[in-house]
Amino acid sequence: MSHGFDYDLVIVGAGVGGHGAALHAVSCGLKTAIVEMAEMGGTCVNRGCIPSKALLAASGRVRELRNAHHLKALGIQVDRVSFERQAIADHANNLVLKIRDDLTNSLKRLGVETIQGRGKLAGPHKVSVISDSGEKTITAQDTIISSGSVPFVPPGIELDGKTVFTSDDGLKLDWLPQWVAVVGSGYIGLEFADIYTALGSEVTLIEALDQLMPGFDPDIAKLAQRVLIAPRDIDTKVGLLAKKVTPGSPVVIELADAKTKEVVEVLEVDACLVATGRIPATKDLGLESVGVELDRRGFIPVNDEMAVLVDGQPVPHLWAIGDATGKMMLAHAASAQGVVAVENICGRPRTVDYRSIPAAAFTHPEVSFVGLTEPAAQELAKAEGFQVQTVRSYFKGNSKAIAEGETDGVAKVIFRQDTGEVLGVHILGLHASDLIQEAANAIAERRSVHDLAFLVHTHPTLSEVLDEAYKRAVGAH
Repeated sequence: MSHGFDYDLVIVGAGVGGHGAALHAVSCGLKTAIVEMAEMGGTCVNRGCIPSKALLAASGRVRELRNAHHLKALGIQVDRVSFERQAIADHANNLVLKIRDDLTNSLKRLGVETIQGRGKLAGPHKVSVISDSGEKTITAQDTIISSGSVPFVPPGIELDGKTVFTSDDGLKLDWLPQWVAVVGSGYIGLEFADIYTALGSEVTLIEALDQLMPGFDPDIAKLAQRVLIAPRDIDTKVGLLAKKVTPGSPVVIELADAKTKEVVEVLEVDACLVATGRIPATKDLGLESVGVELDRRGFIPVNDEMAVLVDGQPVPHLWAIGDATGKMMLAHAASAQGVVAVENICGRPRTVDYRSIPAAAFTHPEVSFVGLTEPAAQELAKAEGFQVQTVRSYFKGNSKAIAEGETDGVAKVIFRQDTGEVLGVHILGLHASDLIQEAANAIAERRSVHDLAFLVHTHPTLSEVLDEAYKRAVGAH
């Protein structure tokens, strides 16, 4: 394609979403450039999924090897397990460097031009790039904004990066506090609570809403509390707001009633991790130069084709993907959006099916889900006039889980009573993050439990937990 522009496509932001879009664009024959002001790979590779999984892998091994009761049941004895904090931190950092290099090299190999600097729109078809060497403007037929997100720090919380910090600094594992408060019980809070307790820290989990793990299906959240929280050195404070957090030794946390905002307790801890979610990094992107206004939460408005909107209408040749859109703040969702945007650029209409995008918390055991929670399914059923049914199957009845001695867990399938269409699947248990993919594919194809119950699963594998659930759903037993 040639339109008299420098490029067919310029992507602002080289996170997982921008990278995925660039790879797909090249495969579609588009001359592509990607603009990045910091490290290649964005949040996921540098400060998110990748280093956190490395820390969870190492700390998980420590937890496993220190579980004498579990090992004894397998006929194994291990004397005195020790670890080096710095070596674990280095493992995470080395993984980041490797993945970042792989990502950079893949772009180079395919001929994607990487431009270092801060990219912002300078009008239709124009992107201004500001770097140490000055400012230049490049032109493109199409532009994708993939600017990502940053940790959200509520008012009243003061960061020093050492004793009070977000996940960005927590992943460096500079030290192991004896007692650490974790503000927020979503994915990030849960994973850090898992890492810290495995390495010997005590944790206080603070959640402002009236239940822990508010984004999860209620049944899964309830079981997770029994498996992931109750048996560990984790104290929970629910319905309390970290109104004021002051760094130091000790860190002072003023806890207020979430409804009245009155201080009811003061905690003194060694460290505080702020895991209160993320907000879009969408300031100063030059969107006003093409008449685009952010929504009230700072997200870029887009339609299902990923076109940027003004007053509900698509802006020609301007697209946005990833955390900046606020649709589903997950790395693989950003990647999927990038592919969809490129498909639409190439004149092949495609949309993102958010219901079939899975998510996981990589705790021990893992938690994963795809589709609707039961309350959301009931709301949909009320609006559309159908009945919802649920079934559960348990890891304690699964041969592979029994062989591993890891029988804590459940798979919950939510489906329409009339057609059997799967609406949501929620799994807590060994390798839940891998098991969920089968369910995600089923939802993507809007499959019915009546079909799924007759698919054949390898025996003995953990995948039979889902097989069992589907069979229960149709009463095939």
